[in-house]
Amino acid sequence: QVQFVESGGGLVQPGGSLRLSCAASGVISSIYQLAWYRQAPGKQREFVATFTSDGSTDYTDAVKGRFTISRGNAKNTVYLQMNSLKPEDTAVYYCNTARIIASAWGQGTQVTVSS
Repeated sequence: QVQFVESGGGLVQPGGSLRLSCAASGVISSIYQLAWYRQAPGKQREFVATFTSDGSTDYTDAVKGRFTISRGNAKNTVYLQMNSLKPEDTAVYYCNTARIIASAWGQGTQVTVSS
């Protein structure tokens, strides 16, 4: 019964910021490394950000310097702080693990960057 629930998306102007939240259940965060993915219209889902095995973070080149993944106060909670948003960041954002639990994909949260 592994499940992810994303929230915090919305409509924002280019250059703006959003903070996404993800609540995970049925996941042992000390073993499974939480990660963010996104899927733009007509595109395949792609990796965005993750925690690494040594407790650090890693990002896809397109968001480096603009996005920050962090752990929340609640157990199995993760955030994605997105700054300097660009139209090409428009996508449905999902959380999962670095190794992906296919059955656990949530509904995602829509992020639309547009003037």
